[in-house]
Amino acid sequence: MDMTILNIALPTMSAELHPSSDQQLWIVDIYSLVLAALLVPVAGLADRWGRKRMLLLGYVVFAAASLLVLVADSPGAVIAIRALLGVGGAMVMPTTLSLICVVFTDPKERATALSVWAAASGLGSVAGPLVGGFLLEHFSWHSAFLINVPLVGLSAVGGFLLLRESRVSGLGRFDGLSAVLSLVGMSTLVWSLKQFGKDADAAAAPAWTALAVAVVTLAWFITRNVRSETPLLDIRLFRGRQFSAGIIAAFSATFSLTAALLLVAQWLQLVQGASPIEAGVQLIPIVVVGAVSSLAAPVVSRWIGARAVLAGGLGLAGIGLLLIGAMPSLTLASVVAPLCLVGAGMGALAIGSALIMGGSPPEKASNAGALEETAYELGGTFGVTILGSISALVFSAGLTGSAVFATLQRQHPELAEQARESLGAAMGIAPPSRAYRSWRSRRHCPSRTRCRWQVCPAVHSWCARRCWCSS
Repeated sequence: MDMTILNIALPTMSAELHPSSDQQLWIVDIYSLVLAALLVPVAGLADRWGRKRMLLLGYVVFAAASLLVLVADSPGAVIAIRALLGVGGAMVMPTTLSLICVVFTDPKERATALSVWAAASGLGSVAGPLVGGFLLEHFSWHSAFLINVPLVGLSAVGGFLLLRESRVSGLGRFDGLSAVLSLVGMSTLVWSLKQFGKDADAAAAPAWTALAVAVVTLAWFITRNVRSETPLLDIRLFRGRQFSAGIIAAFSATFSLTAALLLVAQWLQLVQGASPIEAGVQLIPIVVVGAVSSLAAPVVSRWIGARAVLAGGLGLAGIGLLLIGAMPSLTLASVVAPLCLVGAGMGALAIGSALIMGGSPPEKASNAGALEETAYELGGTFGVTILGSISALVFSAGLTGSAVFATLQRQHPELAEQARESLGAAMGIAPPSRAYRSWRSRRHCPSRTRCRWQVCPAVHSWCARRCWCSS
């Protein structure tokens, strides 16, 4: 839910904080980057210290980070808060999967439980746009973070009352060097990809250096864990075809789907002119279909097999994305059906979870959960980084060659440079359209009638939040 709320809140946040395109990507990506980097070491700690303890501590960290948004007034502060949310998420996500495997020992029950787990993610995605849109209609973008606090509080109470402690004995000492190698390798890998997406030749040398560090560090990590009798991460799990197929499906699907959802949410608001809550409503079909298909996937797999369900779901998602890409022009009516196909493919990933967790022994449940979440988060991070960077470069190139940009550059060079960074920043600078002024007037004018828009002297741009009543 937190991620889909952020997708809805990002345009409003960009208009107020004016982040660069690089900062915008970091706001989205830093959570996944930190989460992916910490999943393996945190899962190893949870096996030794206690999975329930780690889960509850993760809730506390997540809630505390969400509260810090009250003092955030810059893109850097938001990035830092998102990083801390990633720390809390790394404590929560793999632990939920390992605890499911401990509670449900029967394979059929476990498959159903994992499907419910996946459907809960889909329902969270449904709630995110709706709740986020409602909050942004009535409050500032800070509310998109603060909504986490009561939800995490309820989760913590439920976990404390309902779950029993679980840990694995005989694991040996915690391998601190492997934990550092995992953190450094994953961080430098994603950072290098971000640098390659920049429109600057100066970024090439640091990016190649970081990529080389990532390759060496991750190779060292893999070698060390393969040779260890008590590895931090059991790489030998990949010998199972069932496990490997689930990991590949998780990575490849989230690579394309996460970026697609982010870009569609921004397209609805910035190009189609939808308000945040309207964009949330328009995104409902994809996540509703995803939640329903998650619950239906185990039943269908008993008839035609898990491999057919997983491959078929990914095929449907691919067809949906191809249909959107082949359209000469996009409209809301034309993208609904393809997005539903994408949602069906997302739901099929519930079978991927069953393959991953079912293909590993119970004592390796934390390792399997960490690898699954790493595949999800790393796939999403790579997708947003690569496809987000490409979209930013395409937008920047298109805007730079336009007559509007040339005029703006002559009159306000500093604003022209901000507008070139991202579509969100450009929309924050541009004079609002008549429909946008009408919507903002209804939202902010105390009398809910007409407003007279003025240029804010401080930033020389149209002010989206200060309209003066004609009375």
